[in-house]
Parts: sequence; C-alpha cells; structure tokens
Amino acid sequence: MEPIVTALKSVPIIDLTPARLGSQADKLAVARQIDEAARSIGFLVVRGHGVPQEVIEAASSVTRRFYDLSPSEKGRSRPRSKGVYRGYFGLETGNLASTIDEANAKPDHREYFTLGPVDVDAADPYYRTDLAKEIFLPNIWPADPQFRPAIEAYYRQMEELAGLLMNLCALGLGLDESWFDDKFDKHTTNLVLSNYPDQPDGVMDGQLRAGAHTDYGSLTILKTEDKPGGLEVQTADGRWEAVPIVADAFIINLGDLMAYWTNDEWVSTMHRVVNPPRDKAVGSRRQSLVFFHQPNYDARIACIPTCTAQAPKYPVTTANAHLQSKMAKMNDTPKFAEATN
Repeated sequence: MEPIVTALKSVPIIDLTPARLGSQADKLAVARQIDEAARSIGFLVVRGHGVPQEVIEAASSVTRRFYDLSPSEKGRSRPRSKGVYRGYFGLETGNLASTIDEANAKPDHREYFTLGPVDVDAADPYYRTDLAKEIFLPNIWPADPQFRPAIEAYYRQMEELAGLLMNLCALGLGLDESWFDDKFDKHTTNLVLSNYPDQPDGVMDGQLRAGAHTDYGSLTILKTEDKPGGLEVQTADGRWEAVPIVADAFIINLGDLMAYWTNDEWVSTMHRVVNPPRDKAVGSRRQSLVFFHQPNYDARIACIPTCTAQAPKYPVTTANAHLQSKMAKMNDTPKFAEATN
C-alpha cells in the first residue's frame, strides 16, 4: 500500500490486482488495507481496478460533448415532471449543504446529469411495487447516439467494481465476503455526471461548486480531473484538505450507511468541492463521473455482528428511509437525489 502523505494522515493508494487475480490470502490482505483506511479517514484511492481505459475514456468523452451543448440543447434532456431524478439539471438546482442543516446554505455551482440502474427486469415483481415504480424510473437519454452505449458500459463496469469493493469490505469487517450481496442484488445506485464550469464572473458569497456534505449510501466511486477547485475532505480537527488526483485510479469514499452498519467504526467523512482561485477561474472547468452505490431500497440497515463492542448508536432503518430523510432537507431538489463529488 503506497500512501499519499497529506495532512489527512494519509490517503492510501491500494492496488486491487491481488484481490481480483490472486489467492484468498491476497484478497484478505487487500481487505485489511481497506479496513485501515475506512477506520481512519474514510477515503482511499484504488489502482488495478480492472476497468478498461477505453470504457472510461468513452464515458468521459460523451459527457464532455453533452456539456459542450447550448443551454437549450441540454434542456431537452430535462425531466418532464417535478420529482423525477433523471436526466439533466442546470446550474444551482441542488443544495448539498442543506442536507447537513447548514445555515444559509447556498445552491451548488454545478450542473449534472443523473441516471439509475440500466438493467432492470420489468417482469420481476420486486420492481413493480408502487415504491419501486417511483425509484426505478426510466432513464433519459440525450440525442447523441454514442451517449447511451458509452454510459451504460461505464455503469456496468462500476457495478462490477462496487461488487468487488463490497466483498472486500465484508472481509475487512470479519464477515463472509458475500455478506453484502443480498443487500445490493437489486441496488438503486445513481450515476451522476457532473460539470463544474469556469467561473469568470465569480460566485455569490458562501457559494461552492458543491457544498459540504456526507454521501448517503455505502460507498462512492469517483473519476474526476485534476483541475483548480476540486474535492476537499474535512479532517477530524475540522480542517479542510485537498484529496489528491492519481492517474489511472478511482477515488473511493464511504457513505453514511457504512457508518451506520459499522456503528461508526468506519468513517463517513464530510467533503465538498471548492471554487478555483480567482486567478485560475478560467480554464478550471472540471468534470466528474460519480457512482453512488446504494443498496436495495428495502435493505435493512442495522449494526452488523462484528461491530457491537459498543451498544448500537443508530436505530434500525432501511436504505430508502435513510435516503428520504436526507432528501427532505434538500431545497427544491427532486426525490431520490444523491450528493455529487
């Protein structure tokens, strides 16, 4: 494990190759590294992830091409009904800081495109309940004929990577590696394609590209760019430190549900996306592909058996109930939304 030394103690770079291709002992060794990072800072960087570079590049390319469109052209991909969290949302339509009850929270200076699961079996009764019909909404696709295949291919690769990471999380927690499998076999994950434009005219006082927040689900897989005005994480003593961008790697951070499941033994860390310095505001456009791994909507969230050294801190809930409790605090934002990095 090669650490990036920062004031965060360190953000570990973990090579997943042994876990993907090695022995069970190799997998356990990687799981222990993940456990160490999860208990200290809740952030890590993974290499050797097995995601083909051409899939990443294709998804990045069609996303950039979409955001190069005019406002009216992008607007054709907006949802047609209020409360539908699919398709395109323009600048300042989200307010992440409001989810942590921040006073006078300003809307985020970002635009984003969101989609949900791409392989839903409409004949499965699980997807046909009234609640499921609200959650598993049809995705909205732009006119670009290359957009849908590129993004669907990326989504499926993220599903595989998330599955591997959850198996390793289970091993790191002293559980059978399949412990999380039945909680994610019909997951509700959102993929959010975020664009943070240049800021030639500045922003309002107190406004950020994305306000301070924790993520809501199990873990987040982030592919982003090394541009001025990026991701920062809050240290235990309240300072903000930049999360480094590493080539050929993904940034992983834990969400609230991993903290709930582990009785706070694992950390869901506050983070934000800051504005570029004024002398670098032009040329600071930043794009992120963010896979917010969410369990099945009815997954039971309760303290796991290996994390009971202290009495459970959180009441038993479900994944969807937790998500809705967060979204109720988001101002003028659709249901089933998720934070963006």
